[in-house]
Amino acid sequence: MSNLRVQALHVHPVKSVAGTAPDEVAVEPWGLSGDRRWALVDTEGAVMTQRRHARLALAAARPLDGGRIAVSAPGMAELVVEVPEPGPLEPVTLFGKKVETVVAASAAADWFSAYLGVEARLVHLDDPAVRRPVDPDYALPGETVSLADGYPVLLSTLASLDALNSLIARGDHPEEGPLPMNRFRPNVVVSGAEAWAEDGWRRIAIGDAVFRGARECGRCIVTTTDQETAERGKEPLKTLALHRRIGKSLTFGRLLVPVRVGTVRVGDEVHILD
Repeated sequence: MSNLRVQALHVHPVKSVAGTAPDEVAVEPWGLSGDRRWALVDTEGAVMTQRRHARLALAAARPLDGGRIAVSAPGMAELVVEVPEPGPLEPVTLFGKKVETVVAASAAADWFSAYLGVEARLVHLDDPAVRRPVDPDYALPGETVSLADGYPVLLSTLASLDALNSLIARGDHPEEGPLPMNRFRPNVVVSGAEAWAEDGWRRIAIGDAVFRGARECGRCIVTTTDQETAERGKEPLKTLALHRRIGKSLTFGRLLVPVRVGTVRVGDEVHILD
């Protein structure tokens, strides 16, 4: 019996917005069901994230039946957003590359624009099977991804977070720690592992699903954003730069691509296949 188990699952319906922690979720070829199928774009059509709009951390989205979502934020009434009807495709820019999406109803644009104080539109990824390939440097033919940063699933471990927090406690900014896991916005959190063991996981099985480990996850300024206050500090990037630099990336977590779909549940054993 494996000592590794799923401690938590996280689905973020809207990119860079808080999500939910279901007890179980279906794994699709492009990620967890409902994860990052929506995103906000600015007047230039560029996807908006916490990198420039830290207040997105305080907004939340929860999935409803049929792919609909309900969005909420401080000072705002909850809004239910319907999946857009098939219509003209809207190309948006995500990390310098074009992705075709469908624009949501104007009520969603008005809601998010009022909350952020800048003009924003909400878009939906209508067909993740064809719209966006995984980074070709690390992909197998035909692999696609939602509006996540680049890969379908992000896994992290409690042991690695504990190890990182120990390093932060001994560093230049101990007052910023310990950091909670939500700084890293993972999809799957695993307990029972050795710290940093996930770096070497090439194939793993969870529940009915099997994943291949594509690469380590390089981290950005979003990890320095307190997800409860939207305030920014210096950690964990200062500590990751000292202890977790791989190539040009400051790394925490493992990026996965599903190779067999199924259902994963909190409490499932995690089996390292390779």
